[in-house]
Amino acid sequence: MGNQKEFIGIVVSDKMQKTVVVKTMHLARHHKYSKTVKLHNKFKAHDEKGIAKLGDTVIIVETRPLSKDKRFIVKSVLKKSEKSSIALTEEKI
Repeated sequence: MGNQKEFIGIVVSDKMQKTVVVKTMHLARHHKYSKTVKLHNKFKAHDEKGIAKLGDTVIIVETRPLSKDKRFIVKSVLKKSEKSSIALTEEKI
């Protein structure tokens, strides 16, 4: 088949069951002003085991359509967020 797209992004929402929203960023040159600008995309990704939490850096991989909006799955978590663990301990107190 073809090559699957892979993106690295940050989890911005984990409020759904088995789904996370991942924000990716890439640089592009503005066609008129020739300035480098940051462009952002948000993708919904399937997270079967629920390993990705808010603020984590993850790798997502393109797959067949899983639902109306989901076209990616979470391959792995590169870096755990420190904020999510702090927020959880504050909520328990």
